Amino acid sequence: MFKSSVSSAINTRTVITTLTAVTLLGTAGIANAALFKNLPRDQDAELSVGVNVLYANTAYDTDENEIRVLPGVFYDNNKVYARGATAGAYLINDGTNQLAATVQLAGNSFDPEDANGALQGLDERKISAAAGLSYQRRTPVGGFRLQVATDVLDRSGGNTARLTYLARITKNKLTVYPSIGFEYQDADYNEYYYGVTPEESARTGIAAYESNSSLNPYVNVSANYDFSDKWAGFANQSVSYLANEQYDSPMVNSRVEATSTLGLLYKF
Repeated sequence: MFKSSVSSAINTRTVITTLTAVTLLGTAGIANAALFKNLPRDQDAELSVGVNVLYANTAYDTDENEIRVLPGVFYDNNKVYARGATAGAYLINDGTNQLAATVQLAGNSFDPEDANGALQGLDERKISAAAGLSYQRRTPVGGFRLQVATDVLDRSGGNTARLTYLARITKNKLTVYPSIGFEYQDADYNEYYYGVTPEESARTGIAAYESNSSLNPYVNVSANYDFSDKWAGFANQSVSYLANEQYDSPMVNSRVEATSTLGLLYKF
């Protein structure tokens, strides 16, 4: 079964990698054929750099929630972009359609030292990095975005996908970006972050648990406020509702995960 699982994960990543490569080549040809009139490079694009403090109210059964201090970078010149922990290069960007190759931080983290009871004997789960494709279409009623990504550090070897509706509300110096959608996580992803192996079970007495793929609803609200021409504040609140495949894990004691972020940015 182990060999079958490894083979399945490798085959899935191979398919996604091949699909990404084919898409990159294909869309480059389409763009060059002028079917899409890509926006010119914005020579006046602003670079914003700062620091973010992230507080993660994890669903894991732990005594302490996670606090991280991360650098924040925001930049978009119509060719490449950086938004917090995500960076990408546009393959198509005509003002209505955006197709980009992306890389971003992904996954959860579980530190056994912060866990309760026998969970302290489990292995650590680490945050990873994911690469993939993102397509967004802007419409008069908002934006619709589809993202697919695979774990390139091979922590879980898993694949994820997101379907999101986004809106934008601007009032004076304040801009708010509410969004809502669904996130798909495959069995390999969930097995790493929520599964309990037979070896861990024998060591801790916790029942072994094998997870399947899941589909989670989530909501997210981001906001930017310009204090001045050079300084801006950034805030983000994300809430995800765990599917049964994750919630039934003995590592979990909450149906809801929430992440709050506050940041300060300087514009160059």
